[in-house]
Amino acid sequence: MTINTTHILDPRDFGALVDGTTNDGPAIQAAIDAANANGGGHVTLAGGTFLAGTIKLKSNVTLEVAESATLLASPDINDYAADVHHNRYRNEAALDRCFIYAEDQHDVALVGRGTIDGNATAFPNEGSIYRPMLIRLLRCRNVHVENLRLVEAAAWTTAFLDSEYIWIHGVDIKNDKRYNGDGLDFDGSAHVFISDCYVRGTDDNFCLQSSSKQYPVHDIHVTNCEFSGVCAGIRIGLKSIGDIYNVSISNCTLNRVWREGIKLECTEGGSITDVSISNIVMRDVTRPVFAVLNNRFELDDYGTSIELDHMPEIGTMERISISNLTATDSAEMANVHRRFTDDVMGEPRFAGIRFDAADGHPIEDVTLDGLRYTFVGGVKLADIPPLEEYPRLVDKLAEPGVRSSENYWPDWSRTAFMDLRNVHGLDLNRIRLRSLRPDERHAVLLDGCETVTDPDVTVNGERL
Repeated sequence: MTINTTHILDPRDFGALVDGTTNDGPAIQAAIDAANANGGGHVTLAGGTFLAGTIKLKSNVTLEVAESATLLASPDINDYAADVHHNRYRNEAALDRCFIYAEDQHDVALVGRGTIDGNATAFPNEGSIYRPMLIRLLRCRNVHVENLRLVEAAAWTTAFLDSEYIWIHGVDIKNDKRYNGDGLDFDGSAHVFISDCYVRGTDDNFCLQSSSKQYPVHDIHVTNCEFSGVCAGIRIGLKSIGDIYNVSISNCTLNRVWREGIKLECTEGGSITDVSISNIVMRDVTRPVFAVLNNRFELDDYGTSIELDHMPEIGTMERISISNLTATDSAEMANVHRRFTDDVMGEPRFAGIRFDAADGHPIEDVTLDGLRYTFVGGVKLADIPPLEEYPRLVDKLAEPGVRSSENYWPDWSRTAFMDLRNVHGLDLNRIRLRSLRPDERHAVLLDGCETVTDPDVTVNGERL
C-alpha cells in the first residue's frame, strides 16, 4: 500500500532561518525526496521567504508555494547544480544553470498562489553563466504548473524540453529585468495546454521550437492569454530542425510588443504545418505578423541550434490560417523602441505584415481572413533605400564564405502594410488596412504569389 505523505514547511521548521538570507534548499529537497520515496506526496512552502539554489522535482510529488510564501533564488551561483542539461542555442551556452529542474520524471506539479522569484538583479545582465533559468524540465510527462507568480528570472522563465502532456493554467509571469527574459518556451514537446496566463518579458513571451527529428512538436493549445514584451509575443520556430504541427492559438491579446506579434520561422530544414491562430487583438505591436521559410546556418552566431552542424535543406511551411486579427497602433508607435538603452527593436519603417519564402520553396496554403490593421504610418521614401535595392530576406548568401540568411535584415520594409512573397494558395479575405499618417511606400505587394480568390483588401477605405 502506498503512503501519501504531506510535508508542510513553514518558519517553525527552520526557526528564524526563513528570512531570505539562509539557504533553505537542502530542507526543501529532503522533503521532496522523502515524499517521492514514499510513493508520492505534497510539499507545501508557507509563511515566509525560502531561499534556495537548484531544487529537483520528483515523480508523483506536488510542490506548492502557498500565497503566504516566496521561493527566492539564491544569489550565490555555487548553490546551483551543474548537471541540469545544456541550453540548445550555440550563442547561449552560458545559460546552463537553473533554479527548479526535473529530468525523466512523471506526474510532477508546481502549484500555489505564492511567488517564485528568480532574483534577477543579483546576476549580470548578459553573457555569463551566472544567470540561472527559473524552471527547466527535460523528458518529463504529465506536468502541471498552476496559479503561481513567476517573476524576475535571471534568464528564461521556463524551458520544457522533449516533454509531453503539460498543463499550464493561471500563471502570472513578469520577467523584464534582464536579457533572455522569455516566458513560456517549449522545445521538442507535445500535448501542451496553456490557458489564462499573463506573460511580460524582454524576449519571446510564448515560443515553440524543434531541435531534433526525434521529438516533433505537436498538439499545442493556447487560449485566453495576454502577452507583452520586447521581441515576439507568439513565436513558432527559428529552431526548426524537426517538425511543428497541429497548433491552435486563440482568444489572446498582445500589448506593447516592440518586434513581432506572431512570428513563424522555418529556417533549419524541418516543417511548420497545420497552424490555426484566431481571435487575436494587438495594440502597439510593431510587426503584427512575420513568416519566413529559408535555410539559415551561422556556426557561431545568434540562434543556431547546437544540434545543427551544416546548412540544411529548405523545409516546408504550409496550411497556415490567421483569422479575426485586429492590430491597432497609437501615436506611441511613431517612436523608436529599444530593449534597455541601445538595442533597437522596432520603428515605423520596420513595421507591417510580411511573408517571405525562398524561390522554388513557396509557403503553401495560407489564409488571412478578417484582419484589421491600423498602422501609425509616416514613413517617407527618403527614409529607406530605393525599391530596386531592396534585398531579399532569403537570399543573403551571395558573399563568399557567407552561409546564412539573417531573418531580421534589413531593418526596414518596402511596404506600409503587407509584403507577401512566394506564397502559393494564398487567400486574402476581409483585409482592412488604415494608416494614421500618410506613408509614401507601396501599401501592399504580392510578389510571386498565387491567390485562391480575388483578394478582398481595402486600404484607407479604398478597395485595391
